[in-house]
Amino acid sequence: MNKVPFKGVIAYPVTPFDDNENVDIPLFKKQVERLVTTGSHGIAPLGSTGVMPYLNDEEKEAITEATMQQVAGRVPTLVGVSNLTTERTVYHAKFAEKAGATAVMIIPMSYWKLTDDEIVKHYDTVASKISIPIMAYNNPATGGVDMSPALLKRLLEIPNVTMVKESSGDVQRMHYLRKELGEDVAFFNGSNPLALSAFSAGAKGWCTASPNLIPELNIALYDAIQANDLEKAQSIFYKQFDLLKFIVAKGLPRSIKAGLDLLGVGGGGFKSPLKPLSGNEIAELDNILSAIESEVVV
Repeated sequence: MNKVPFKGVIAYPVTPFDDNENVDIPLFKKQVERLVTTGSHGIAPLGSTGVMPYLNDEEKEAITEATMQQVAGRVPTLVGVSNLTTERTVYHAKFAEKAGATAVMIIPMSYWKLTDDEIVKHYDTVASKISIPIMAYNNPATGGVDMSPALLKRLLEIPNVTMVKESSGDVQRMHYLRKELGEDVAFFNGSNPLALSAFSAGAKGWCTASPNLIPELNIALYDAIQANDLEKAQSIFYKQFDLLKFIVAKGLPRSIKAGLDLLGVGGGGFKSPLKPLSGNEIAELDNILSAIESEVVV
């Protein structure tokens, strides 16, 4: 098992729906193909951008299988398998492994506030049922649970929990993880506006939906970091900063789908109760994308 099979820009596709709110698999495959061919270093379906909590089991399975078919081993795949219950999380983790996923990502979803011991047991149980790596995902804004650095450190003691995606928006946590666990700790940034700071803190990669809209800038930022060219990295990051703030503020599924429509790719529809951006918001996004396009090519 390659314990840390990811680096660089890990792209999150949306989950498109047709007019009857059924998953549009052909459009999904088209979107995934574009993410691969524009240079993303990994593909991560069924995250927040892919509205994973809104999907039923059959829809999750269809998206997982479609991802594996379209990616066809060209880049590693990271499948979201989170669920409120451990039993369902195990089910989807095993399905993803059988389908050919490189790794799975788990966020501890909660209605009742979970204790640290409950969270550790949750991850440990899932890990015992699969042989591929697990990325522990901390995003208190969506999962309802804020995993402390001390808890993340405990999770990384589970043999195949080998990576952490940190989306709390607190870059100090990344510094803490690196300090406490050494420079080899595999943590990934999930907070778009912190991309530059996270790389500076030692993040191995950036988990983001923005390659759906600006893949060249995303890849160029990572390349500049790898070349230790901080001045170039800063310049590239500032070009995309307004867009990164917008897609987070307006909601990733809404803003990415609107952007894909503006780019002529097609974003697909929504599953209720989610609805598209307003006309004014779409116009604002169009202006941001046009400003980026007018910039000097990296």
